[in-house]
Amino acid sequence: MTSDAGTAWLRPDSDGMGSATAALGDQLARALAGAARVPGLPDATELDAVVVLGMGGSGVAGEVLAAVAGERGRRPVVAAGDYHLPSFTGPRTLVVAVSFSGNTEETLSSATTALDRGAHVVGITGGGLLGEMLGDAGKPVIRLPEGIPQPRAGIAAMVVPLLLLCEQVGAIGPVRAELEEAAALSRARCRELASGGGTAAEVARRIGRTIPLVHGAAGLGAVAARRFKTQVNENAKAPAFFSSEPEACHNEICGFGQNGDVTRQLVTLVVLRTGLEHPQIARRFELFGELTSEALAGVVTIDARGESGLARFFDLVAVGDFVSLHLATREGIDPGPVPVLDEVKARLGAVAG
Repeated sequence: MTSDAGTAWLRPDSDGMGSATAALGDQLARALAGAARVPGLPDATELDAVVVLGMGGSGVAGEVLAAVAGERGRRPVVAAGDYHLPSFTGPRTLVVAVSFSGNTEETLSSATTALDRGAHVVGITGGGLLGEMLGDAGKPVIRLPEGIPQPRAGIAAMVVPLLLLCEQVGAIGPVRAELEEAAALSRARCRELASGGGTAAEVARRIGRTIPLVHGAAGLGAVAARRFKTQVNENAKAPAFFSSEPEACHNEICGFGQNGDVTRQLVTLVVLRTGLEHPQIARRFELFGELTSEALAGVVTIDARGESGLARFFDLVAVGDFVSLHLATREGIDPGPVPVLDEVKARLGAVAG
């Protein structure tokens, strides 16, 4: 999946992550255009809860849904990133298994248990063992488009069908209008960022070789902060950490009382603002930066654009993704391949036989 926006400044880039990142708005629009009702699913009166299975880049979809449901959900939503299902899962639970490859072992394990418990199971996947298993069981499978180089580059392709599926069964309220706004806004933002300048380049310059500590407000802001952190990990192959407000002002803020001579050389606070936070959350962001500033290399704030919560979330995703690409290219790092993950999977497979 590519975009007209050029990212020639990103070198090396063996997987085409620059083009894939620039295509966020296009991916949102295509996912919306291709969405269809999933047959055979219960309505809200037949459901007690929704469980979303997923790990890594695929797991973000469940986190987004849980954040949306926390604000306006009609049924509880649990994002489960583990080998085990929540104990309540049963015939009145919708279980959505999200796996880009279809071979994520944690997701396969939990999906197998969900089938055994008689849950309503749907897959969102590119195929693999998950697609085969659910197909053999006669369960619906929403196929991901081809051409996405890495799971982390397919966030919109996984989030959109998941949200619309849950809208269909009445687990959440309407979201299509927000996703349409997100698509239009992301197209414009990515054209701007793909040029190699703008907000993302400046944030990457200010982070430099320090370690970003990314803060967002609980809900979609926190999901955006975690996404920023993991994109730095995978694209730039660099350490990063995240936290959320108001929790950070109850504990993490205490951790800068000592070792300031070290942290002021190593840690840059990156604050992601949706602009929709509770006024006291906004104040907590300010206080955290103010009270820890002498122990930090710097404080950077990124303000989201847009009207709706989902549009602002995807705007922060676009900026964070491009920041991670700038951090990669500054060090001559290829953002696509993640060989250490391949090694982890290989070693786990060898242990398991």
